[in-house]
Amino acid sequence: MTLKSFLQRLWPIMPTIASLAFIAALLLAFGADPRTALEAVWQGAFGSQDRILSTVAFWVPLTFCAIGLMLTFTAGLWNIGIEGQMILGALGASWAALTFKDQPAWVLIPLEILAAMMAGALWAAISAILKTHGKVHEIFSGLALTNLAIILTNYLISGPWQPPEGGSFRGTAPFATAALLPRYAESRFSPLSLVLLTLAFIAAAILLGNTTWGLKLKALGRNPRSAFLLGVSSNRETLTAMLLCGAMAGLGGAVRVLSWFDSLRQSISGGIGFLALLVVMLAAYRILWVPFVAFFFSAVLQGSITLQLRTQLHSSLGGILTGVLVLFTLLFGDLNNLKRLRKSARNE
Repeated sequence: MTLKSFLQRLWPIMPTIASLAFIAALLLAFGADPRTALEAVWQGAFGSQDRILSTVAFWVPLTFCAIGLMLTFTAGLWNIGIEGQMILGALGASWAALTFKDQPAWVLIPLEILAAMMAGALWAAISAILKTHGKVHEIFSGLALTNLAIILTNYLISGPWQPPEGGSFRGTAPFATAALLPRYAESRFSPLSLVLLTLAFIAAAILLGNTTWGLKLKALGRNPRSAFLLGVSSNRETLTAMLLCGAMAGLGGAVRVLSWFDSLRQSISGGIGFLALLVVMLAAYRILWVPFVAFFFSAVLQGSITLQLRTQLHSSLGGILTGVLVLFTLLFGDLNNLKRLRKSARNE
């Protein structure tokens, strides 16, 4: 193997190596031992059965959102509003849990899931309609709708859905046991959520890889003008992609409110929607990489919680690591793109 071919094989993992080296240098600069920090993160994510299950429980809604974003990113849409769509999914599931609380679990849980998907899709449809008919960029409408979703959540918690003892910004009254997703070993992880995630991932992979609709999305994302000349309806594909993405985010919100928690609370999304944007970028917009990158993010963030317990480092180190990792990935870029840039520079 020549040095050139070795560097080409090594290039895809260079962002990871560079980000880990950067974090290690940062820890040493502040007098901390990188090995101790790494052990603390590992123990926090995989040190016991409860911690492993917590890592997986956080990974499920994160992957739901990342799968949905794969659909919109493929179509060239920056669906920044996925955080709000996840919140609306949680609101939809909460509405079903509170409205049909006397129903058995086999009736209530499907209603909650359906309500969550419809609410998330509806919120995404607003952004899509604003783009296709109002020429409002999805970034601006998405941010506005996310803030509106947060305000709506606070209003419902302190108003119509307030606990019997009175209004509170902390959360609603706990849902009925039948409304919650069945959990494993009294943890926050629900095996049913993993089944739903598996089905969603398979469906999205098939849609993007082996269907005419997937090809239309790719054509629209890479060259809208050419896609239009080929007869691809940008309005229809934009609306469809946003609807499906919103439904996936809604599922993530339902899992969050029905298994991670047992009631609707403030900041129910936990920033998972925004984190999913980083997951998709780090996965280089390849859907097969999404679950693995999302699991890495989940392990780092969950493991970082123990940093303050075992070291003097703040738990925000995990967020710094994931942010730096994405930054280095964007800086390094793709080796083929660098070759094209060099070639074009020489031609000039």
